[in-house]
Amino acid sequence: MSKKDHNTEQTEEKINQQEVEQTEGQQSEAQEEPKEEDKVQELGEKLAALNDKYLRLYSEYENYRKRTTVEKADLLLNGSREMMKAILPVIDDFERALAATGDDEGVRLIYNKLIKILEQKGLKAMEVKGEKFDENLHEAITRIPATDESQKGLVVDVVEKGYYLNDKVLRYAKVVVAF
Repeated sequence: MSKKDHNTEQTEEKINQQEVEQTEGQQSEAQEEPKEEDKVQELGEKLAALNDKYLRLYSEYENYRKRTTVEKADLLLNGSREMMKAILPVIDDFERALAATGDDEGVRLIYNKLIKILEQKGLKAMEVKGEKFDENLHEAITRIPATDESQKGLVVDVVEKGYYLNDKVLRYAKVVVAF
């Protein structure tokens, strides 16, 4: 083999090798492009998932904040509920004492002072005599026959006064209803 033939052969090998490398390079570039598209799509999906997670977490936090604000306001407004319930029998006793002593001036003075303080804190007595019976506000102790048709379903007598605390029922009025 001559030197020329050998050089030509080597050149042909180099050209073939370069062609193979170019073909492989083109194939790898073609393979890289979908990989980049896949990566972009995958990152887009991750972004959407993280955004969704963020929005849910933010909504949950806002709901928590609103709920705690309402609970705090309710606690401030009705925090004395149990104390007021405990004082109601004392008010009932004061009213019985006033009825028994014939409106004693000293007892009346103390009673009025106590009632004013409790009213400032949100306590309000129910006025139910002569009203239509409402099971949401009244507890029927007994029923009596009505003397005329206009009295049917009305509260005839109050056995125990009912009270509101900040416009919510604290104690239901125990009443006698005409039927």
